[in-house]
Amino acid sequence: MEAEHSSMMLPNKQVVFKNYVEGYPKESDFELRSTMISSQIPQDSNGLFVKNLYLGCDPYMRHKMSPHESKDVSLLTSFKPGSVITGLGVAKIIKSANADFEEGDYIWGMTGWEDYSLILNSDGLFKIKYTDVPLSYYAGILGMPGLAAYIGFYNVCSAKEGDIVYVSSAAGGVGQLVGQFAKMKGCYVVGSASTDEKVDLLKSELGFDDAFNYKEGTDFAGALKRHFPKGIDVYFENVGGSMLDEVLLHMNLYGRITVSGMISQYNLKKPDGIHNLFCLITKRLRMEGFSELDFRHKVPEYLEFVIQLIREKKLVFVEDIAEGLENAASAFVGIYHGRNVGKQIIQVSTD
Repeated sequence: MEAEHSSMMLPNKQVVFKNYVEGYPKESDFELRSTMISSQIPQDSNGLFVKNLYLGCDPYMRHKMSPHESKDVSLLTSFKPGSVITGLGVAKIIKSANADFEEGDYIWGMTGWEDYSLILNSDGLFKIKYTDVPLSYYAGILGMPGLAAYIGFYNVCSAKEGDIVYVSSAAGGVGQLVGQFAKMKGCYVVGSASTDEKVDLLKSELGFDDAFNYKEGTDFAGALKRHFPKGIDVYFENVGGSMLDEVLLHMNLYGRITVSGMISQYNLKKPDGIHNLFCLITKRLRMEGFSELDFRHKVPEYLEFVIQLIREKKLVFVEDIAEGLENAASAFVGIYHGRNVGKQIIQVSTD
């Protein structure tokens, strides 16, 4: 903790949210702004002044680009037009007025899409303990996406050895880990992705038993029949819409559906309806959504579990890293069109 709050002015590039978005986000919805920032931390605060290193492009952020009036979406408070985009990222502390953090510490948590940020609320920030792995991992496998995969699979799926598991958006930051966790559990795992390149990745590098391109052809029902001749016991849902509707028909008796995301719905003005929910009754299915925010207390447990797997090379994590804030808008927009291969991350600085 630094005793004095002396300041200096630093040049600061920022990615600014221009206005509320309708439909798919576009690069023109963002503005790259060059400004100056003071490193001074306000008196009587527990603030931190940080240098941002890596930023995560997380699909949930699309919700924050639309105005919300309902309290039901309090977890997704809207961005304010003209403000700097905020999201989960990795940073190095330059100055600290907080007894829990010291100058030189690395942290992950909520920060700004800019070179430097002044963080006045340290709730939800985690000091990085392990630095023998890439720091970018804390925007992916060792951060929110990793925790979501861990909680979703081990706490919600109730998967058991021999289960047939289907993972949608399986090459993304969450899906690629769920598939590997399921294999460790002794499950038969099939993933779907939006390109042949991603399908090859799932089978050749990530250890999935099978995978298919769900955008190839128009017969998704036929693809499910081919890849799941014995039905599906566990579905890890990342897509939603018509995919979920069809999967319901292919679930086995007493199957479980874990709802982590629904990326196909995020850019629609009117979400797709689901017509086959009666299957929940006839097949005695359990479908449950979750938010990793409710499980942040499990971060230490998760890190102890996963860090050893990484070190022993028993777990693979694929990243797609865009360099520079000037490429942030393009990287973010690309995740809704399937352009990323692996977890999309923006590298702001190496240190």
